[in-house]
Amino acid sequence: MAVAYRGMLQGVLAIADPIKPTSAQAVRKLNELGIHTVMLTGDHTSVANAIAKELGISQVIAQVLPDQKAQHIQALQQQGRKVAMIGDGINDAPALALADIGIAMGSGSDVAIESAQMTLLNSSPTSVVSAIELSKATLRNMKQNLFGAFIYNTLGIPIAAGVLYPAFGFLLSPVVAGAAMALSSITVVSNANRLRWSKISFDQHSQ
Repeated sequence: MAVAYRGMLQGVLAIADPIKPTSAQAVRKLNELGIHTVMLTGDHTSVANAIAKELGISQVIAQVLPDQKAQHIQALQQQGRKVAMIGDGINDAPALALADIGIAMGSGSDVAIESAQMTLLNSSPTSVVSAIELSKATLRNMKQNLFGAFIYNTLGIPIAAGVLYPAFGFLLSPVVAGAAMALSSITVVSNANRLRWSKISFDQHSQ
């Protein structure tokens, strides 16, 4: 911004939005998780590149008009990528709706929140990392429970049906079979409760 007095240039003012201290931490952790980070912005290319370099963002797509954001999301998807879009503005709504996973920040506009599949109540960029890590831990837990239930039922149901009785004379009583089934449910629930102690990189309560 140029400042003039009576037609004479008196000075130049530079105005910029400050970068959140947690932004670089979040981007660095996303890169460590093997996630390709892309900045999709309407800012000038030089400004976008400078910010991306400071944060460690992998790719920059700058000078994008609001109606072009969704097109770039679609182009990334056509490259075979699973795309998660993070935004908080009205202009982000079409891209949030088109992305495989639309993530809106809790401090964002109502339109953005309604267009996204997920809303993070904490507006800190690190909450995105926490959500990804928690979702991965949940998926691992689900697979463990499904595998355990499959093995348990594969072995337990034939025994309860009396498969071993002709050869070994072993027969499982209904009471024991019912107790064993209840025990399997307790095991699944207990394993699911381990999510409460999952290792998350950023403690949202301390931010």
